[in-house]
Amino acid sequence: MSKRNNGQWRDKAPKGSRLHEVAIVGAGAAGLGCGVALKEFGVDDVIILDRHEVGASFRRWPQEMRFITPSFTSNAFGMLDLNAIVPRTSPAFTLDREHPSGAAYAKYLDNVVTHFELRVKSGIDVCAVAVEDNGTFTLTTTDRPVRARHLIWAAGEFQYPNRNSFAGAECCCHSSDVSTWRDLEGDRFTVIGGYESAADAAISLVQLGKNVTVLARYATWKREDPDPSISLSPYSRERLEWADSTGCLDLVDSVDITSVREDGDAWVVQASDGREWTSETRPILATGFKGSLSHLDGLIEYNEDGAPVVTEEADESTLVPGLFISGPILEHRGVNFCFIYKFRQRFAIVADSIAQRLGMDTTEAVAAHRVAGMYLDDLSCCEESCAC
Repeated sequence: MSKRNNGQWRDKAPKGSRLHEVAIVGAGAAGLGCGVALKEFGVDDVIILDRHEVGASFRRWPQEMRFITPSFTSNAFGMLDLNAIVPRTSPAFTLDREHPSGAAYAKYLDNVVTHFELRVKSGIDVCAVAVEDNGTFTLTTTDRPVRARHLIWAAGEFQYPNRNSFAGAECCCHSSDVSTWRDLEGDRFTVIGGYESAADAAISLVQLGKNVTVLARYATWKREDPDPSISLSPYSRERLEWADSTGCLDLVDSVDITSVREDGDAWVVQASDGREWTSETRPILATGFKGSLSHLDGLIEYNEDGAPVVTEEADESTLVPGLFISGPILEHRGVNFCFIYKFRQRFAIVADSIAQRLGMDTTEAVAAHRVAGMYLDDLSCCEESCAC
């Protein structure tokens, strides 16, 4: 069979490489959540690979950034913490925080790895994925090749920012490149984007006494929708209202940015309707993330909107059996599962599918995950859309 870009088919396996039942790429919320689910469904031969370390994306959040979904210790009353990835755990209890920072949440993930004895190999970058004629996956890595009968791709999005939204975007600073907003010099800033990353950047800068102009295509701060993926979350709305009350924030909507150019010591931001804004500091891009699926070119099908197409039964590639997708990139019926409390409900779906293929009785495990609210197999109730 012929090579398909980064994803490829080949006839022979690397000599001397061990064959695992499951390989998971990504040791973040999705990868570790799937790893625990597999163990609870009786699948123990699982290896988790990450090019950095456990919770790498969370550790790279700006220091001021917090979870917009609140954590609360409510397990005793049958309600799982919104930010938990495993039943019977709670970031609120572990971290003593309602809105954890990225660094704090990474500690929770470390605890998950330790408590459930997950096998995680850090510092391993997956360079290519190949499929042998018998359906086995071979991952070419910066270490030795890894082979597995099943592959779960959970590499996340944060480390794959969208830097090419318009002409001159390279002149800007993407919000994901900021380790702390205190490091940015200047008094006046321009933020491009209208969703959570943009709101967080604006609020953090106003808290530092800066003046901020937000240029957004949609007035997400005015939208009334129960899904925080469409309108801003209550947590962000409340903080943005405070920032606006200081007089240091200018929220501008109905702006379609077409270009940014440097003009001497300033930057000029231009919209499609001819309006221009001059920024004395590098504009901040809060335009979202591309995701990591380019590593699977040729192995994943995409719809007309560019979203990956997977089966509703198991979040499995429609082109390659045994290849599963997990995490914020997951989409069904036009609904993006872009928050932890959404995509975690599919961990057990994937684990169940793999366990059954290995001949295991999953009846009890399925029932337990249903009770915990971690087994969403009826997608008819998912009618929200997402514009992350």
